[in-house]
Amino acid sequence: MKKIGIFTGLVICGLFCSFRASAQSAEIQQLLLNVEKLTQFKQILSDMKKGYQILEGGYNTIKDISEGNFSLHKAFLDGLMEVSPTVGNYKHVGDIVNYQIILVREYRNAYDRFQSDGNFNPQELAYLGRVYDNLFDESLRNLDELLVIITAGKARMSDDERLQAIDRIYADMQDKLMFLRYFNNNTTILAVQRAKERNDARTIRNSYGINN
Repeated sequence: MKKIGIFTGLVICGLFCSFRASAQSAEIQQLLLNVEKLTQFKQILSDMKKGYQILEGGYNTIKDISEGNFSLHKAFLDGLMEVSPTVGNYKHVGDIVNYQIILVREYRNAYDRFQSDGNFNPQELAYLGRVYDNLFDESLRNLDELLVIITAGKARMSDDERLQAIDRIYADMQDKLMFLRYFNNNTTILAVQRAKERNDARTIRNSYGINN
């Protein structure tokens, strides 16, 4: 938590430093997912209009920010069904995917709010967009790694090694979600402070009959 706090503090400070990066806006719909059973998992993923696309062969993640169009390649499901039940049915596999969905939903909601509340200038919004994009990219790398681990024949690993690797990815995704929430909370506090200062200034101007 200390590490997250320090990192978040540095990121928040960046709001007042250099804002060279341009924000990229990605539209992605909320995904509904139930992974209690593999059959349910497969059915829901096959019905998703937007998700994640894994490039067959190299399993490189394709991210199309401009169109915001993501789909999950069937290799994810096919590979999951080919590994041992111990790995394929491991709860943290579904948890990792669910964390990704939550992360995308929460960062999009927060970013939309920060864009519309009028408390941040364009440069600051660009910086926020960069932070969110970097976090999103890192989370996609977690999914790429997960795909390799749960796909039979893609990694020479025992079941125990696969489970340990899944646990590591799970913990990493937890850290990302914790950071996102901590970052959003600090940014929200800053927005509230600015809104209060603006309202206080308006009250003073009104009290003295100042029009601008």
